[in-house]
Amino acid sequence: MSVKRLTRLAVLTALALALHVLEAQIPPLAPIPGIKPGFANIVTVWALVALGPLDAALILIARILLGSLFAGSVTALIYSLAGGTLCFIASLALRRFVSEKQLWALGAVGAIAHNAGQLAAASLILKSAAIWSYAPVLTVSAIVTGVFTGLIAQLVHARLKGKTSK
Repeated sequence: MSVKRLTRLAVLTALALALHVLEAQIPPLAPIPGIKPGFANIVTVWALVALGPLDAALILIARILLGSLFAGSVTALIYSLAGGTLCFIASLALRRFVSEKQLWALGAVGAIAHNAGQLAAASLILKSAAIWSYAPVLTVSAIVTGVFTGLIAQLVHARLKGKTSK
C-alpha cells in the first residue's frame, strides 16, 4: 500500500470518526432509540464512489472499531458491525445501478439496511422479535436521514471529482 493511499485512508477514517463522535453529542432526534443522522456514512458513500469498495470498506471497519473502542462498549461494536456491514453490502449492490447524481439513493438504502442490521442484532441479543416493531418508524427516519447524508456525499463528490485519484 502506498504512503499516499494509506494517508488518504487515515484522514478519511479520522473524518468519519470525528463525524461519529460529533453525532453522539446530538440529543436524540426522537424518543425511539436508533434514530440518528448517520453523518459518518457521508464518508463511506463518498469513498465507495470515489475510491472504490475496498478503500470504503477499510474506512468503515476502522471507524467502527475505533468508534466502539472510544465508546467502550462491546454491544456498540456488535450493533455497529451489524448495521455497518449490511449498509455497506446494500450500498455496494445498489452502486452499479445509480449514477453520480443519485448518491442520495445510496444514502437512503444504506440507512435502511443499517437499521435492519441493528434490529437483527438487537433481536438476537435480546432474544426477542418484538424489537422489529420499531422497523416502520426507523425506516421512515432512515429514508429522511439517508437522503440527507447521501445528498451531502453527492455534493462532495461533485465538488472533488477529478481532484482525487484512486
